[in-house]
Amino acid sequence: MRYFCQVLLLLSIAFAAPSYAVQPDEILANPAQESRARELSRELRCMVCQNQSIDDSDAPLARDLRLLVRERITAGDSNSQVMDFLVARYGEFVLLKPRFELQTLLLWLLTPVLLLGGGVALWRSYRRRPVVETGADGTPLTLTADEEARLERVLGGEAEKQS
Repeated sequence: MRYFCQVLLLLSIAFAAPSYAVQPDEILANPAQESRARELSRELRCMVCQNQSIDDSDAPLARDLRLLVRERITAGDSNSQVMDFLVARYGEFVLLKPRFELQTLLLWLLTPVLLLGGGVALWRSYRRRPVVETGADGTPLTLTADEEARLERVLGGEAEKQS
């Protein structure tokens, strides 16, 4: 019985329909207009929640925006006219995906420029790595006994100077 309840719970979660904040009294009678309204609502930011579309938000301002979108659609506005109206009224921030314009150029290009700069920096650091010299047989070259003794004298002399 316990496993049955767990399976039932998992199935109900898996097949649950997504919930939207759109109330029944907001839905337009014309299915084509309602579809357009839902499409536009998914592209508009809730000014209260900020990282949620007005289609998903329960905030009163999101409801007002959903009603405004539906009002503009029933008045005969096209999708771009509705979006332009809302941008003129609330600013570019109302769009979840900002338009590619001069004022949003930095927003759109900053990520690719940073990725490209990081790639160039990695490439340059890779090229600046010290190259280990190898002999004819491919083994790394080592110091001779005289070189090691000289190195020991130099390093020993520096250690004495620091003391």
